[in-house]
Amino acid sequence: MSWQREVEGIERRRQHALEQGGREAVARQHTQGRLTIRERIAGLVDAESFREQGPIAGHSEADEHGELRTFTPANYVLGFAKIGGRPCVVGGEDFTLRGGSPTPAGLRKSVLVEELACRYRLPLIRFLEGGGGSVPRGGGKGEHGSGEAVNAPPRFMSVMQVMGLVPVASAAVGPVAGLPAARLVASHFSIMTKDTAQVMIGGPALVERAFGRSISKEELGGAQVHQHSGVVDSVADDETGVFAQIRRFLSYLPTNVWEAAPLVPCEDERNRQEAELLEIVPRNRRRVYNMRRVIECVVDRSSFFELAALYGPSQITGLARLNGQPVGILANDPAWYAGAMTADGAQKVRRLVDLCDTFHLPVVSLVDEPGFMIGPEAEQAATIRYGAATLFAIMQSTVPWVSVIVRKVYGVAGAAHFGPGGMVFAWPSAESGALPLEGGVAVAYRREIAAAPDPEARRRELEEQIASQRSPYARAEAFGVHDLIDPRHTRPVLCDWLEWIQPQLQSHRGPRAYTIRP
Repeated sequence: MSWQREVEGIERRRQHALEQGGREAVARQHTQGRLTIRERIAGLVDAESFREQGPIAGHSEADEHGELRTFTPANYVLGFAKIGGRPCVVGGEDFTLRGGSPTPAGLRKSVLVEELACRYRLPLIRFLEGGGGSVPRGGGKGEHGSGEAVNAPPRFMSVMQVMGLVPVASAAVGPVAGLPAARLVASHFSIMTKDTAQVMIGGPALVERAFGRSISKEELGGAQVHQHSGVVDSVADDETGVFAQIRRFLSYLPTNVWEAAPLVPCEDERNRQEAELLEIVPRNRRRVYNMRRVIECVVDRSSFFELAALYGPSQITGLARLNGQPVGILANDPAWYAGAMTADGAQKVRRLVDLCDTFHLPVVSLVDEPGFMIGPEAEQAATIRYGAATLFAIMQSTVPWVSVIVRKVYGVAGAAHFGPGGMVFAWPSAESGALPLEGGVAVAYRREIAAAPDPEARRRELEEQIASQRSPYARAEAFGVHDLIDPRHTRPVLCDWLEWIQPQLQSHRGPRAYTIRP
């Protein structure tokens, strides 16, 4: 006796599942400028590599003869795939069914996605679109159930666990609220589309009910809000841009914490020396320069991938390659608060350091740090607390560090640019101390300046006098740095360092663990 009838039933359900919410719902999704979840997965992963899990999960109804009458698929799609030939787990809500609000089977599949990534030790990519739940109508057919068992594992447990084991990238590609919004930020890389995504804890209806204030989704949680808030690391013009950035981000990272970051052939000259580095830092200490250009001159050409550029902008963070080796990049942007570390900047630096320490990426720090940001706004933002937490993260990191003092390093915040046991190089433009020269003069010579006929002129005179007496050689002669280098030699010096640390990287495997932070 054949099982052909049952096999045909499987195929019919598969075909219905591919229709998602139906032709009209799919067309409405496209009209709003958004792809469906199946189109997103196909656009991200290698061709023909997606292997769906639970393809016929959902709800069916049969007629009196047992023949399939209707089938509604679960509104979450997930499975295994490959990106650049490397395996991964990918999943996301199907907004064409109930606006992404989870069905029972859809909820089970959404919980499974993190568990699969943990179990198989594979990178996780989430496409997020929809809310975390809805209020059930009375008199329903038990679709929402009566809640989870009292001994069920917390739903957020696997969301937390996966971040310590494998790379996690999440994209907001439509309206996102509730648990999906939490999943977005519980990622190593978060991104949203510029015009079609909004990220909110609660949507406009909840805000209006709670506060009596009418506000649009875009005003509440659009890209213009979150590229400054730190909720996302990047904003893409469209979903194709999302796919490209996720693929690029993952290319710097290992498959999991037990493996090494992937090396790629380097087409750039290892010993390249850029002449412009000799004069990029102005002798006039009040003039700024382009730190991103310094980064570009040092790392492999076109390899710098910046993270959260508009959040905490006085600190520059990102990923890059040096002679094909993935590294984390930390630098100051003197164009913002002279590079001073703000509360937002400190949190941004901490995230980069934790990312690098988790996935064995050496940290390259280009230093121009005047210290923690001062002033009433800085105090109200609890800058020193977030700064201290960042210092803890750096002191607890075990991945190799190298620091290049480009211009200045002052105050407690200066320690945020030097890892334990790291190599330290300096350019001739480097200066350091407990306080910047200007602030130090104002404090040390306060009475003399106040008693002068022209206090402002006397202050400038003292600053110029002390600055002229500084020597670029003093710190190197006292062996306060490993070497004072020609700025043009920075790239080859860093490539040498990468060769020296390879034994350390070989032993830097497995999950990390940390003590409490302030």
